Amino acid sequence: MPELPEVETVARGLQKSVAGRRILSVRLGKTDFIDDPAAVEQHLPGRQIEAVERYGKFMLLRLSARADAVADSENGDAEAASLLVHLGMTGQLVPCAAAQPCAKHTHVWFGLDDGRELRYTDPRRFGRMAYLTSELLAEELTAFGADPLLVSAEEFALRVRSRNAQIKALLLNQSVLRGVGNIYADESLWRAKIHPARRGAELSKKQAATLRKVLQDVLRKAILARGSSISDFLDAEGQPGEYQRHHRAYGREGKRCYRCGTAIRRVIVAGRSSYFCPKCQPAPRSRKPRSRNIKNETRK
Repeated sequence: MPELPEVETVARGLQKSVAGRRILSVRLGKTDFIDDPAAVEQHLPGRQIEAVERYGKFMLLRLSARADAVADSENGDAEAASLLVHLGMTGQLVPCAAAQPCAKHTHVWFGLDDGRELRYTDPRRFGRMAYLTSELLAEELTAFGADPLLVSAEEFALRVRSRNAQIKALLLNQSVLRGVGNIYADESLWRAKIHPARRGAELSKKQAATLRKVLQDVLRKAILARGSSISDFLDAEGQPGEYQRHHRAYGREGKRCYRCGTAIRRVIVAGRSSYFCPKCQPAPRSRKPRSRNIKNETRK
């Protein structure tokens, strides 16, 4: 599933290629991944795509108010809105020439004012698309945590060290940090030498600071490499990413650790496969149950 670097890559590509274009028409195929298909068909034509941004693992196509005579303040067309898009596991949002043959599993066509179409293709349809007014968007985004690229050292430490959950689970929890997924959680924990099953509350201030630093470094380098293409990911130009060549932990079970040569292992943490080096990332000590004081018990 695309994570922060992949979504950022697509958003930047679309910002260059479709920002400023006006949507003239909408055509829908299968719609089970769209919150309200009728709203998308009704409210998008006539709006300009003012910007394409990333928010966690979501993309936001910022839309202008409708400037044509159809605009109606009562149904919200006279106000700015957004199209929220989640690519799921196999989704792609790509601008194409209108005459270009459609790829299989194309489900959404946005006709643009320059003659192109912005097409959404998704074989598995695990993504999401939603037309949201400014008010509804604000409500939607309240559920998400801090952006890992923008979070301060103090806030990051508070978010992870105040919780007793496993650190891998905290990194994947979108209400804690938005945008981090399995790949970059494993890569960052390997670089920070922290076992994925360590509890957030067990991390020292220094470990939390190190984890934040390497997480941001990994994410920025992955963005420069246009993300990781493990199976289906392609950018807005239909090209794969290259950061998978730099993975040090994720997907490397049985291969030698780049630091110490120990074989990388895989365990299930927070319900997900987690790759780590058993030597560089020592497992946390198991908590021993408190032993009963037999002597005192007998005196009672």
